[in-house]
Amino acid sequence: MKSERYRLVNGKKLRCGYTTGSCATAAAAAGLEMLLSGKKILQVEIKLPGGAYAIFDVENAQWSREEAVCAIIKDGGDDADATHGLAVTVKVTKTNSGQIEIDGGKGVGRVTQEGLQCKVGEAAINPVPRRMIKENLLRVCERYGYKGGLNVEVSVPGGEEVGKKTFNPKLGIVGGISILGTTGIVEPMSEKALLDTIKVDIDKRYAENPDRILIAPGNYGMDFCKTYLGLDIDKAAEISNFVGEALDYIKYKGFKEILLVGHTGKLVKIAAGVMNTHSLYADARMEVFVTHSAILGAPVPLLERMLECVNTDQAFELVQDEPWFSELKKRICRRAMWFLNFRLKNEVKIEIVMFTTNRNNLIKSEGADALIEAIREDQRV
Repeated sequence: MKSERYRLVNGKKLRCGYTTGSCATAAAAAGLEMLLSGKKILQVEIKLPGGAYAIFDVENAQWSREEAVCAIIKDGGDDADATHGLAVTVKVTKTNSGQIEIDGGKGVGRVTQEGLQCKVGEAAINPVPRRMIKENLLRVCERYGYKGGLNVEVSVPGGEEVGKKTFNPKLGIVGGISILGTTGIVEPMSEKALLDTIKVDIDKRYAENPDRILIAPGNYGMDFCKTYLGLDIDKAAEISNFVGEALDYIKYKGFKEILLVGHTGKLVKIAAGVMNTHSLYADARMEVFVTHSAILGAPVPLLERMLECVNTDQAFELVQDEPWFSELKKRICRRAMWFLNFRLKNEVKIEIVMFTTNRNNLIKSEGADALIEAIREDQRV
């Protein structure tokens, strides 16, 4: 059944959904109950990590004396993602091992690289979903007095194709989707889910090189890294708009150096102290240009024209022939670096590279070139 949990987002009441981890747990619990009771189950209740309970409709139920198979349809709520509507299917089989063993079947990805929460070779079923499955199965076992072992296989028909549309290929997870979720609930417009993915990416980079990390807000930055800086973008972490949160986590992991590369449309905002570069939170691009141009002596009519610019490319073009243009770029860079170092408390070295769409204007911090070369050297190894 659909989630009855709601969240107020931007003045709208939006319905929450359930994670793939919750769906796998519900399918496993329903399958075991049918296996032990010999009766068809139409709905199943599970306990979520936070202690709340949730009820799910059971689909495609089949069972015998030794095994049961059933599915839960993934419901993403009003924040439906690529996995919405997939049938998370679980087969539960009795064993004599005395243990609950969990693995992935068709449509569930398998880990091929170090640095993720699952070991290389394991199914991409994260620790919290694994724990959810075990805890809820133990509840069912206790209810029926079952003391034997269980084999749990999670599969997702169609998951292999859907997995290609997620971050999984970049993270080294092949063959399907991941079974995820730390709370069991998908909140609409959830930043947490994306942040969790970014942290996983950073974890992977740390396993590859705990000294230096290359980060970029999005595809523009990644493409620039490859084409103009000669860096391997497959070894970079994409941080979306979450500059501040990414820096916090990178500092926590223990990296020594960070190279941040991105389009001026995103990164100029940092010079105003904006650490989430999504336009929903703040803009301040033209205010940055106007403030520093005014300090350098730009006339009021020019400042007013700058405020009317719709993007940073246009703002750069407007003032690129001014005698103070070079100093403007230096001031913007220095201010951005001040805020970045303030966020990191000067405990991690960071350098920044900003570029315009036509690549005619670059802004680099003082040590950027040296760090770029160091990362190039790392990537050659």
